[in-house]
Order: sequence, then structure tokens, then C-alpha cells
Amino acid sequence: MIFLPAIDICEGSCVRLEKGDFSKKTIFNKNPLDQAKSFEDLGCDWLHVVDLDGAKEGISNNDSFIEEIASKTSLKIQFGGGVRSFDKIHKLVDCGVERIVIGTKALNNIDFLEEASGLYNNKIAVGIDARNGNVSIEGWTKDSNTRAIDLALHAESRGACAIIFTDIDKDGIMSGPNISSTKEIAEKVSIPVIASGGVSTIDDVIEIKKYEKDGISGMICGRAIYDKKINISAALKIVRS
Repeated sequence: MIFLPAIDICEGSCVRLEKGDFSKKTIFNKNPLDQAKSFEDLGCDWLHVVDLDGAKEGISNNDSFIEEIASKTSLKIQFGGGVRSFDKIHKLVDCGVERIVIGTKALNNIDFLEEASGLYNNKIAVGIDARNGNVSIEGWTKDSNTRAIDLALHAESRGACAIIFTDIDKDGIMSGPNISSTKEIAEKVSIPVIASGGVSTIDDVIEIKKYEKDGISGMICGRAIYDKKINISAALKIVRS
């Protein structure tokens, strides 16, 4: 199991949103590289980076921050947010991103996912962000009629290497993760599923670890780290045990 601290970049700063609401934004660090290095110094080997501007608008000016983190740390980067073209994927791969998460584009154009997965074996994951069980897209600003479990099955069939599942209603509010929905998806697919949203205490880390045998292979943690509710060293010890 892996533990991924999260850096959400918005207008060049590390931020956290509450339930995906851009009007409820808290800035935690104005230097993404410094934040990434601090995670590396604490023993992390993975980093989850979200380009919120890219996710919302489909275009972004945050690429330089990703390149800097990739070149100046040894962290394996899992990146998502606004990945809607092959040009974007090529740039991310070239700068050293380990895993690329496709969200909106995977729902709107499943053939794009299949082609990308074929070109970059074991590098293309699908991010499924759900609100009330339905997939939300475009930086969580629009809800679809597609059920999260259905997209997960389609993603696996088209070559995705992993699923990153986020319960939006749990994200950024420190209320605990939606383990039951994450576990449901993990049991239906054979590729790794990473839990995201609501991981807020070390007890949550312990609880998610229990479901490793059911296919939950990792967890993403954001606000609880910044609010010092979760000790990274303790979390890493648990997931690596």
C-alpha cells in the first residue's frame, strides 16, 4: 500500500478546497516545490499533484511547477487536472511524471483513454470523482448521470492502470473517508484502487489499510497533513507494514 500526500495547485499556490468549492479555498504554501521537498524529507516516495486550474478550465499555467518538482525531487508524481490532450500527456511523461490521471476526458471520450493507455503502458490512471455516487467532471463543477462503478469498469476494460476514487462530499472537511464506496469499486475491478477524500486521522489510515486485501492499494491525504492531524511518519509506517 502507498501513502500519497497531496498538493493541489491553484494560481501557483498549494491550496485545499472544501468539497471541491473554489470559493472555499485555503492557501497552505505559496511554493509547491518547497512543499514537495518537505514531504520527501519526511520519507514519502509518492506525491499526488492536482492542477486545479487545469481541472476547472482545461488550460493551465502551472506546468512549470510540475517540471520543477519532477526535476528537483526523487518523488514519484501522480498527476491529475486538465489532462485532456495527447500533447499534455507527452509533456508530463517527458518531464518525469510517473502516473497520469485522466478524469473528465475519460468520461467524455473513452477511446481517448484506450489510446493513451496503449501508448503509455501502466502510466494512465482514471480519476473518478463522485458526488452521491455519480461522476463529477470539470473540476467538480458539473455532475453527470454516470455511476462511479460503471466508469470504473469501463476504465479497466480500456486499459487504465489504476483508479483514484474521490468522494467529493468527504473532501476537505475532515469527516473520514467513504470506505464502503471505495471498497465496492475495488471489489469490482482487478486494477489498484486508491482512496481519496476525507482521510483525516491516523485511525482512518489504519482502517483503510485493513482493506488492502480487497484491492485498495493506497490513499491520498491532503488537509489533515496541512492541519497536522496526521503524522506522515506514522502513516508511512502503517501503510508499509
